[in-house]
Amino acid sequence: MTRNSDRNDLPDGPPIRRVFREVIGDRLTDPRPPQAAMLFQSSVDPFWTDDRFFLADFYSEILHQDTCLPYTADGVPLLAALAIDDRVPPQQRFRVISLLFDIATVTDRHVAEYWPGTTPYADPGNENQAREAVRSCTPDLLARWASERPAVRLALAALAVVFPTARTLPALTPRLECFVGQHPQGTDIGDYVRFVLVLAAGDSARTLTAVESLTTAAWAGTPRAAPTSARSAHLLGQMLNRVGMELRPFSQTS
Repeated sequence: MTRNSDRNDLPDGPPIRRVFREVIGDRLTDPRPPQAAMLFQSSVDPFWTDDRFFLADFYSEILHQDTCLPYTADGVPLLAALAIDDRVPPQQRFRVISLLFDIATVTDRHVAEYWPGTTPYADPGNENQAREAVRSCTPDLLARWASERPAVRLALAALAVVFPTARTLPALTPRLECFVGQHPQGTDIGDYVRFVLVLAAGDSARTLTAVESLTTAAWAGTPRAAPTSARSAHLLGQMLNRVGMELRPFSQTS
């Protein structure tokens, strides 16, 4: 295990790299996921000139071009550790939870996007393994709901409908009530929250109607013959990405 003094001797690079290194050093013991090497290596990539470039490389090491590779599942505990630590800024906690959503829904989103064909990079084995890794960490993430920033709760809501349980689905309606009141239908956040609630209701007919209505209005559509579950994951992913772009204005919403 890397001692605190050893971590302090390492080059920092962009500020977020040091934050991530401290969190992972405290929360995960050796052997750490292979992607953690980017945090503890003794040199800094010259292209990591700011947080943005480092984060792009770091996240790509886990989910590369929206493709689950053999090491993607290994990186899930790394993301989960970052998602539950308050030293990580809320914007990045939102981002890592969104990435967990992307990993968990790779298969469904690609089914909808490429229907009736398949993506040339599909790998059911890696995708299933990565999805199950996300499933295993989701309860711990959802357990933070009450103490989490409102913005981060929106990302958690997406995971809740990807891995529904008899306890978490009914809880979404009261948990998202404040967002419904503050963000009208027709806004990005308002439409996202209402769509999550439709998915939580588990009514396939309502889900299909919502998918058709929303994609017609503002989002990239998918073939109508594709499974509704796949189409809804594809749509929810688009909506979550848009919400993430608006994180700063609503990050203090109560």
